Amino acid sequence: MTFDMSALPQGPVRARALEAWEQAEDRETFVAELRDVVSRAEHYADATGLLGELAQAVLASKSRFVERDAPAPFEQWGVDLDEASLQQMREACRLPIAVRGAVMPDAHRGYGLPIGGVLATRGTVIPYAVGVDIACRMKMTVLDVPVSALDEDEERLIGALRRETRFGIGANFKKRHEHDVMDRDWSVSPVTEKFKDKAWAQLGSSGSGNHFVEFGELEFTGAAAAADFGLEAGVTYLALLSHSGSRGTGAAVAGHYSKRAMANHPELPRELKHLAWLDLDDEEGEEYWQAMSLMGHYAEANHACIHRSVARHLSAEVALDVENHHNFAWKEIHDGEEVVVHRKGATPAGEGVLGVIPGSMADPAFLVRGKDGAGSLSSASHGAGRVMSRTQAKKTLDWKTANALLEERRVRLISAGLDEVPMVYKNIETVMREQSDLVEPLARFAPRLVKMAPAGERPED
Repeated sequence: MTFDMSALPQGPVRARALEAWEQAEDRETFVAELRDVVSRAEHYADATGLLGELAQAVLASKSRFVERDAPAPFEQWGVDLDEASLQQMREACRLPIAVRGAVMPDAHRGYGLPIGGVLATRGTVIPYAVGVDIACRMKMTVLDVPVSALDEDEERLIGALRRETRFGIGANFKKRHEHDVMDRDWSVSPVTEKFKDKAWAQLGSSGSGNHFVEFGELEFTGAAAAADFGLEAGVTYLALLSHSGSRGTGAAVAGHYSKRAMANHPELPRELKHLAWLDLDDEEGEEYWQAMSLMGHYAEANHACIHRSVARHLSAEVALDVENHHNFAWKEIHDGEEVVVHRKGATPAGEGVLGVIPGSMADPAFLVRGKDGAGSLSSASHGAGRVMSRTQAKKTLDWKTANALLEERRVRLISAGLDEVPMVYKNIETVMREQSDLVEPLARFAPRLVKMAPAGERPED
C-alpha cells in the first residue's frame, strides 16, 4: 500500500516519514496513520515522535498559502472576453493542485472559477469549480409531431408546457414522478440523505434563472449529419429543448461541501477562497464525489421526466434524444495522466461526443459533435454567455424593445424575466465561429414557444 508523500509538507519531516514507511513492518497500518494525520492534524498536535512532528508540520503548512512555482498554463477561445473572468482563471492557475485550464468564448465572471471556465487538477475536486447548480443539463428531443403545429396547434403545445413543467424556487409536483433515480443510494452523503424527499417532490421541475423548456424548429446542416440520426436533411422537425439542473438538493450539496473545503483551507488568500478543494483520498472528498455523481443522475432524471411527460401529453413518439451536462467534474486522461476536469458552464466535447449549445430565447441553439480539442481539455462553451448582469439588465432594458425582437423572430414567450431577454447574451453565431475547432454544428434549433421562470424569481443558475 503506497502513500503520496506530496500530501505532506516539504522538508525533513517528509523525508523521515518516507524512511519510516520503507522500514515499517506493517506498511498498511503506517499509511493509514499518515493519512489520518494529514486529514486530522489537530488531533495529533500533542503526540510525541514522528506523528506529532508530522501533525505540527501539517498545521504549519495550513497557515500559509504555497502556490505553484509558476502558474499553470491555460488557453483562451474568443476575443473581447470579460477581463474579470480571465483574471479568475489566472488566479485558479496559481493553485498548487492546478494542472492546466481553458476559457471558453462564452466566459463571464462566476464564483471562484469563471462560468465558461475549465480547470484540471490532480487528485482533488473544487466544489465551486463545479458550480452551485450541479450537473445543469441540456436535453433535446425530436418528436413526430408535424412542425406546422407551432402555428396551427400552438395552444396545445403551450398547454403541454404549462401542465407538464414547473418553474420557480421550490417548484414541485403534488403527484410525484416515478423514476429509478429515486432507487439509487441517497445515503452516500448526509446532505443527499436529508434532502431525498425534497428531491423527489421536485423531480421533473426546472427551477429559475436561465433555465427553460421550449419548442422550436430543428434543421440539420446536411444529409450526412441527418443520416447519422436516421433523419432527413431539408426537413424541419419539431423539437423540445430543456435546460435545468439538480434543483434544491444540488444547491444544498454545493453549499455544504464548499463550506467544508474552505474550512479545510484557511490558508487560501481572499481571492482564492472559493477555489478551496477537497482531496479525493479523504472521506469528505469521496462523499462530495458520490453526491455530485448522484446529482448528475438526478438532473438527467429531471429532464427525462419533463420530456416523457410532454411527449405523453401530445401522444407523440420520440425520434431523437441528445443530452449533455455541464457544471460537473470528470476523471479523464490528459497529457498521459489522470486528472479531474472541472467544467463550470462548459460542455464536454471529446471526439464524437454529442451536445447541445443554446443561444437565447430568440437565438438558435446548435446540436454539435465534439472535435476533442486538446488545448480546451476536450471542452466547448455551454451557451452564448452573458454580456450584462441581471441588475444591469433590469435597469437598462425594457419589454417594448424585447417584445419587438421576439415578434420579429416569431417567438412566443410564455413567461420569463427581463433579465433573460436576448440582449443580455452574446451573439451565439459569433461564439460558434470562435470555437469552430472545438465542435462541429450538426443541426440548428430555432426557438418558437419559450417558457422560463416568471419575473421576480431568484435565479438558481
